[in-house]
Amino acid sequence: MSLAPSLKTLTCFDCGNEQDAHRLTTVCSVCAMPLRVDLDLGTMAPAEVIDPTIQSMWRYGAALPIRPEDAITLVEGWTPILEVADSVWVKDESRNPTGSFKSRGMSMAVSAAVALGAGRLVAPSAGNAAGALAAYGAAAGVGVVVAMPADTPRAFIDECKHYGAKVHLVDGTISDAGRFLAENRHPTDFDISTLKEPYRVEGKKTMGYELYEQFDGSLPEVVIYPTGGGTGLVGMWKAWNEMESMGWIGPERPRLVSVQTAGCAPVVKAFESGAKYTEPWPNAVTSAFGLRVPGPIGGFICLQALRETNGTAVAVPEEDMKAQTSALAAATGIDICPEGGAVWAAYLRLQKQNWLTADDRVVLFNTGTGLKYR
Repeated sequence: MSLAPSLKTLTCFDCGNEQDAHRLTTVCSVCAMPLRVDLDLGTMAPAEVIDPTIQSMWRYGAALPIRPEDAITLVEGWTPILEVADSVWVKDESRNPTGSFKSRGMSMAVSAAVALGAGRLVAPSAGNAAGALAAYGAAAGVGVVVAMPADTPRAFIDECKHYGAKVHLVDGTISDAGRFLAENRHPTDFDISTLKEPYRVEGKKTMGYELYEQFDGSLPEVVIYPTGGGTGLVGMWKAWNEMESMGWIGPERPRLVSVQTAGCAPVVKAFESGAKYTEPWPNAVTSAFGLRVPGPIGGFICLQALRETNGTAVAVPEEDMKAQTSALAAATGIDICPEGGAVWAAYLRLQKQNWLTADDRVVLFNTGTGLKYR
């Protein structure tokens, strides 16, 4: 297995330092911030990038750092969009192999880690990322260790064990789980945490490419996305920048909306205050475990994406999230997860505030299955 020839370098999202993309790397060696994968894509037309014979995210192989024939894949991505109201669609990521959008990132990250010689893969997780890492680690034949908050729903824990991963339950949040792994690190461990490893974003960016196809060579006016660690938001923003560089689109972008809950809203707070960086959220509490990320390392990248696209950030009350999770599921038949319910609650608020216009085509993301919460 090898990396794609289009792979150029890794560049720090914050300080701009460049690092060798062909070495096993986590964060920037200068400032310890996340690294961006830079590819030499030239001016390829859509037909040169998209392989319609591949019914997964690997259909965009020419724009990815791993070649499709070398991928560790369980046939992730290429998820449907379902119209739930006039000019409003849900992109249903629960259709992925492990039941969430995390399949995309882990397929790419595990593929890259194996190609670069990683030994054991480790990560803290609020649930879905752990399950995805366990599954793709099993497919790759490499060991996996995950740490999760002790109050994580049992289905997530059992899923990891089902795939043969070693599971540690830690009191507190995902941040505490991350500290546990750092303090108990084995020399062969490779940290594949959100944005502490550069390739998960490359898997998540395929959501942006899929929207381009699903909207017949255009992009919706608004994308509303639940934000914990932020890789999905960052990935789509990166995809659209790549599309512009290849000549597919101009400078226009969907207005990105970051959705969090009132009990854990570091991105919303920083956005509203005009800050460049997020600050750790004290006493983070929410039943949407994917949103309980009090200190996202990539929060500053999310803020940049929101501001560059003239987007916004919304924190919804816990009770609104719970009510709208059930309401959207009952109205559509889609198995909505709590994070997806938060997105629907945010959409209704933005509609009421007239932030959305009658001409806006809006895509809401249901990032995972609600089954694991029950």
